[in-house]
Amino acid sequence: MSVFLIIISLFLLAFSALLVWQVLEQRKMIKQMLESEDVSDTHQDPELVLTLRVRDPIALAKRESRTGRVLADRLPVMTRKMVYQEVMKELERELDERDIEVDMHIEYR
Repeated sequence: MSVFLIIISLFLLAFSALLVWQVLEQRKMIKQMLESEDVSDTHQDPELVLTLRVRDPIALAKRESRTGRVLADRLPVMTRKMVYQEVMKELERELDERDIEVDMHIEYR
């Protein structure tokens, strides 16, 4: 029985050594691929970005301003743009009051 356990132990040891060797070879291969592609091994943490989308800018314009009621049906693209600009101004004002520095811009997608 002890001979059987010794054989199994040797087999598991050899299998573990094979797995460690495979991991080391894969690391070498990945390092070589990164070097050949000129990709640095050190990576930066991703930058966090907050995205804001007004769900119904036309309804908001109609609800909040007199000119929005007039323009919303005739010039919807311009109305959306004006709503986003006004939301951005209000957010910027609020954040300035709280001394929070931000970079704000509108992206068109």
